[in-house]
Amino acid sequence: MSTQTRRERQKAERHQMIIDAAREIAETQGWEAVTVRRLAEAIEYSQPVLYSHFSGRDAIVAAVAEQGCAEIAVRSRELRAAAQTPEAALTAVATGYLDFARDSPALYDAMFVQKVNLTFGEGAPQALQDAFAELAAVFAPFAAGHDVETFTEVGWAALHGLATLEQHGRLRPAFRDQRLAVLVDHWTRR
Repeated sequence: MSTQTRRERQKAERHQMIIDAAREIAETQGWEAVTVRRLAEAIEYSQPVLYSHFSGRDAIVAAVAEQGCAEIAVRSRELRAAAQTPEAALTAVATGYLDFARDSPALYDAMFVQKVNLTFGEGAPQALQDAFAELAAVFAPFAAGHDVETFTEVGWAALHGLATLEQHGRLRPAFRDQRLAVLVDHWTRR
């Protein structure tokens, strides 16, 4: 292995270590606890090393968010592919989305709540495009008479609202399935 290849591999590993450390700290202590100083201590490198990878904390949170979008895209694709009908796919992906938000609250927060320099739509990073495309794929069969992307954005907004309200204990936990059934019924009416 050449010296150049080894250096590139080590740099990529450090880059991922920073992202992993940020995720771990955020999941256990919240995003307020994620600082460049704290990350440098966690990965046992100096702060300048972190700045050689990221321009600052916001860029680290954006990298975490981008990886989260890649993860939710893969999960959604698997759920959609395993479903037997479009209705079942929509239900499975919506449930998977809510489960993802519940199981990884800090990651979800990085993706959709923290102020980061990431936008969906034209020119978005591939991971964000993939995540939205998976949502659009399950909403498309029910968007008759509507722009598919707009229909998807409204459905996504409803899911985000449920995820956020659930995350903050604002909804009755025992009625999650009923809420989702109401939404799926509404979305699938033709």
